[in-house]
Amino acid sequence: MCMGKDKVNLKAAKSSKFDEFYTQFNDIQREIEAYLEFNPNVFKNKTVFLPCDDPEWSNFTKYFALNFEKLGLKKLISTSYAPATHAKGFISQPTLFEIESPIFDSKKTKVSGKKFVIQRDMNNDKKINVEDLEWTYLKGDGDFRSAEVMKLREEADIIITNPPFSLFREFLAWIVSAKKEFLILGNMNAVSYKDVFPLIKDNEMWLGVTRTGVGSMWFLLSDGAPKKTGQKVTDGHRFQTVGSSAWFTNLDHGRRHQALNLMTEKENIKFSKKKQVQGIGYKKYDNYDAIEVPFVIAIPSDFDGVMGVPVSFLGKHNPDQFEIVGMISGGYDPKIVGIPFKGVKDARPLIDGKVIYARVLIRHKKKKGK
Repeated sequence: MCMGKDKVNLKAAKSSKFDEFYTQFNDIQREIEAYLEFNPNVFKNKTVFLPCDDPEWSNFTKYFALNFEKLGLKKLISTSYAPATHAKGFISQPTLFEIESPIFDSKKTKVSGKKFVIQRDMNNDKKINVEDLEWTYLKGDGDFRSAEVMKLREEADIIITNPPFSLFREFLAWIVSAKKEFLILGNMNAVSYKDVFPLIKDNEMWLGVTRTGVGSMWFLLSDGAPKKTGQKVTDGHRFQTVGSSAWFTNLDHGRRHQALNLMTEKENIKFSKKKQVQGIGYKKYDNYDAIEVPFVIAIPSDFDGVMGVPVSFLGKHNPDQFEIVGMISGGYDPKIVGIPFKGVKDARPLIDGKVIYARVLIRHKKKKGK
C-alpha cells in the first residue's frame, strides 16, 4: 500500500493505526480482466503507473509485468517508498534482487524510494515481461506528493494502486487533479465524503466491478503487523479483511451498463418478499421530498420522483437507467444532498421521527422523447 510522510499528521496516524495491507494477485486479476472483457484495448499503448507500491513484493507489479504483452502496454512504472516511512512494526529487508544489483546502496535502501520500469526487451529474448525490469533509487522517499513522483504521474495514462485507506481522500484528489484514468482500492465509507461523493454524482467516478462486502476481501499483512481477532493464517502468512473494501475507478466496465430488472410500485406492494414493502408501500421522509426504498431490489420501476436507496445501490448503478441526485447522511449541504431540506433541525433522513441509514438519492432517467 502507498505510504509517505504526511506533512501534518501521518506520523501520528501511523502510531495509532496500521494500514499497510497488500492486495492478493487473484483479486487484482479478477478486477482487471473484467475491464478487458468490456474493452480489450483498455490498456493498449498505455503507460500504467503503480505509485507508492512495493514492486519487489507487490502483486500489482507482478500482474502487469507478467501480462505486459497481453495488455499491449507501452510502459509500466512502479515506485516504492523507503522502509523508513513504513508504519511502526513493519519489517522490511532488502531483497536478493536489490542486494545483487550493481547499484545496491546499503544507506539508500533505508531512506530512498525506488523506481521500477518495464518498457523494452532488455535481455533480447524477444518478449517483454518481468525479466526486463529496470530499477533505480529515487532521490526522495517515494512520497506520492514529491516532485519526482508527481513527474511520473504526468507521464502516466492510467494510475492503479492500493493506497492506505487513511490517505484515500488526499490520494484521490492527487489523481483527479492530474485528470488521469485510475483504478484504486478504498473503503465504501469514502462515498459519503464531501470531496468524494460529487465525483460519483457527476459520473466522473464509480465503483469497480468486484465491489466486495465485509469479510470477503482478504489482504496480506507484513510480518510486523499487530495481531488482531478476525485475521486468518494461510501458508504461514497472515491475512485480514478491511471493512467494506471496494474498487473506485473512471474506467468503464460492463457491469455498470446492466439494467436492474424491477417491478412496478403496485407489483412491489403485492409481491415483494421484503416485509417492509409488501402490503405497506413506500413512506416519505419527514424532511425531504423523496420516498424511502429500503432495498435496491424494491426500487419501483414506474416512480417518477426522487427515491432514497441504500448506499449498496452504487455497486449496481447503471447511469443509463438512473440519475444520482444526491445523498443524505448527516448535515445539510445542498451540493451533496441535491434536493431542498424541508425539516426543522435534523438533516439526516427521518421517517416518523426515526433516523434512517445514509441514503443515496436517485431518480429514473427520462427516456428521450418523454
